[in-house]
Amino acid sequence: MKNAVVVPGRPDKEEYYDPNIPANSDNHWYAWLAKQLQIKDVHAVVAEPPFPFRPRYDEWKKEFERYDITPETILVGHSCGGGFLVRWLSENKDKKVGKVVLVAPWFNPDNNPVSDTADFFEFEIDPNFTTRTTGVTIFNSDDDEPSIQESVKIIRNAVPGVKYQEFHNRGHFCLENMGSSAFPELLRECLTNEEAV
Repeated sequence: MKNAVVVPGRPDKEEYYDPNIPANSDNHWYAWLAKQLQIKDVHAVVAEPPFPFRPRYDEWKKEFERYDITPETILVGHSCGGGFLVRWLSENKDKKVGKVVLVAPWFNPDNNPVSDTADFFEFEIDPNFTTRTTGVTIFNSDDDEPSIQESVKIIRNAVPGVKYQEFHNRGHFCLENMGSSAFPELLRECLTNEEAV
């Protein structure tokens, strides 16, 4: 069965504990994308790692691996979730997946202590991880913050065969940047079939 797993980004601690802000998995465009994929007969879930404001790789990995990951699985990662997918795909060389879309992927390249990522991003990128997918696409906005631009550059320099789409004035692809939870370009990319690189 075709399925999809969406891995959200890292919220701020205040945002996470604010009762007026949706759960991380329901925020921004995550739930919208899952619903649109379900309408297309793709069983989609949004991962909800514990305490995502201080990401720990083992905790995120455990949550992520609760789901079936097969050669037909679409993977979408936003920000820290995109960085997580690059690490997971780099370290799990026996796994094949479907389309992978990294939306504003982030590695905390300046090791900002406020982000509290511990050893989350201490890994070597496998330059060949795209060969175990049906295509990897990066979505990046030209007005996102420098640490995102640097993270995108790291991936593009390390991994040949990554498709790149640049957007204008979309910030970090969050609800406040986009003005809507709808993200039709992302849905279209998820459903675009590509040959394995």
